[in-house]
Amino acid sequence: MKHPKIETIDVHHQNKAGIIAVYVIRHADGALLIDCGPGSTLSALTQGLRALDLDARDITDVLLTHIHLDHAGAAGWWALTKSDGMRHGARIHVHPVGAPHLLNPEKLLASAQRIYGADMERLWGDFLAVPETQLIQHHDNDVIEIGGLALRALETPGHAEHHFAYILDDICFSGDVGGVRVNRGTHIRPPTPPPEIHLGKWRASVERLRQEKLQIIAPTHFGMYEDAAWHLEKMARTLDAIEAWTARAMTAAPTQKEFRQSYRAFLNELARADGAAAKELLQYDDAAGGDALADGVYRYWQKYRAA
Repeated sequence: MKHPKIETIDVHHQNKAGIIAVYVIRHADGALLIDCGPGSTLSALTQGLRALDLDARDITDVLLTHIHLDHAGAAGWWALTKSDGMRHGARIHVHPVGAPHLLNPEKLLASAQRIYGADMERLWGDFLAVPETQLIQHHDNDVIEIGGLALRALETPGHAEHHFAYILDDICFSGDVGGVRVNRGTHIRPPTPPPEIHLGKWRASVERLRQEKLQIIAPTHFGMYEDAAWHLEKMARTLDAIEAWTARAMTAAPTQKEFRQSYRAFLNELARADGAAAKELLQYDDAAGGDALADGVYRYWQKYRAA
């Protein structure tokens, strides 16, 4: 199958390569972005566009897989219109559950502030509201037609209730539902921060993607891989392993602190079993690491499985 030209821009989050990707797809009227990264990486993104002979004004649309800051933090900037003193005015596409937080981001930012504290500005930069005139909401299986392209939005909860994966021909832009895969390796890590992690829904979402007969998968973290069927099978097995390990771990009724320690060790054990070296372990920690991954699984178990 002949694919449209797709470019990957590494926005070098925190000056680190291979952590956050923004995908650029040219079309008849300009170009669109799949996710746009956080506000803190805007300069790297616009520089990357210039290297492709594109200008911010060429970006007609931004398709968000979900509204977490590493994927959507810069969306408001891209939506600014001439009336705001800017000249891009891209349309922002999002799930209806995520839309209110783009229009009025105060609650989202307050939640993030509790997690990141003094590091909030350094990590994520500014998060501007998206004007209602620039916001387009989609529902499951909607076909989005832009400049001769047709992308399909698939509702894929598990990481977030409002998560979309976008299908273009036999390519899947998987956001976070397809997991994190770095440095062209074979290890795939599910990013599981609170508050919306649901391993059962996530497993079903992965199975739904497997039914699409995909050839290429492009997770935001990080890069395009031409082994989509294998990737999704591996992701499903990893989710099953996490569920089984957690069931065993929780029989001892660990405190959250104890669970954090053992879960981190478990994740590193999985990564090393897949051949990840020390460098890759650090990359996985940068892309999807820290205590938040354990906290999301711990919360899921207490809320949905402990009864």
